[in-house]
Amino acid sequence: MPMYVYEAKEPEKGCAKCAKGFEIMQSINDPKLEKCPDCGAAIFRVIQAPGLGRSQTDLNYRAKRAGFKCLKKVQKGEYETIY
Repeated sequence: MPMYVYEAKEPEKGCAKCAKGFEIMQSINDPKLEKCPDCGAAIFRVIQAPGLGRSQTDLNYRAKRAGFKCLKKVQKGEYETIY
């Protein structure tokens, strides 16, 4: 099943989930969501390129967007923060 991304039409009126955007797995035949499942704010589906293959850059971007830090190994036991 495809993964769709939804965002709040007016982020200041949405909850933390829909203000930043969230992913949801839906069937192609399912209707588009019109309201956030958590707060009921108006949302829209974000058009994205199909995920044909995930690159490391894409995974780093998604981790950064989710609030994680990405580390790069410098030498044994030492890491530096990429972002």
